[in-house]
Amino acid sequence: MSFGDPNNPYGQPPQQPPAAPGYGYPQAPGVPPQGYGYPQQPAYPGYPGTNQMLPQTMPGLLVTARVFLFIISAVQILAALGWFYVAAIANDVSNKADSYSSSNDDVFSSFSDGADIATGVLVLIALIAAGLAALSITLGVKFGRGGQGVRITTVIYGALGGIVGLIMLFVGLDSGMASAVIFPLIWVVFAAIITAAPVVSSGTAWFARPRY
Repeated sequence: MSFGDPNNPYGQPPQQPPAAPGYGYPQAPGVPPQGYGYPQQPAYPGYPGTNQMLPQTMPGLLVTARVFLFIISAVQILAALGWFYVAAIANDVSNKADSYSSSNDDVFSSFSDGADIATGVLVLIALIAAGLAALSITLGVKFGRGGQGVRITTVIYGALGGIVGLIMLFVGLDSGMASAVIFPLIWVVFAAIITAAPVVSSGTAWFARPRY
């Protein structure tokens, strides 16, 4: 009886050919099966920002600064209207002085010239206030989709406003009147928040976020 006989029931079973790798047969231990039903995911080695959480909503400090910008713009609009009104009064005074003046009356002539200069200065101040109001509104609106340009402009604008507020605050303190201190103090607080909001980490991340 030979072990090599294929009909021998006590011999070794014949060797089977290895099965070809395919569906349902993993190729090697520890290697995920490839083929139908296992799509390969693309790898992005070194892709920046994959583990960083980008802000999806505007941070609260920026929202506060945005509201303050709109409030300041309203004050600037009212100031511009007030200066235009005063300039109109000065212009009326100048016209009255012209009507009363004569070639031999230097008093009314000088008064008319002074009223004309005052009218020009008042109109210039009103235009500056209107321009600042437009800038405040533009910055507030651009907070939603603005980039680094809006951020830097807001910081500079808030810092300059804070300097003006501090000057008014010192003048009010020297006057000794409580009413002359309240408004400059509020202005300084608004300016400080507007300046700080784009500088803190949450504000910086908001303006640096990708836009699609």
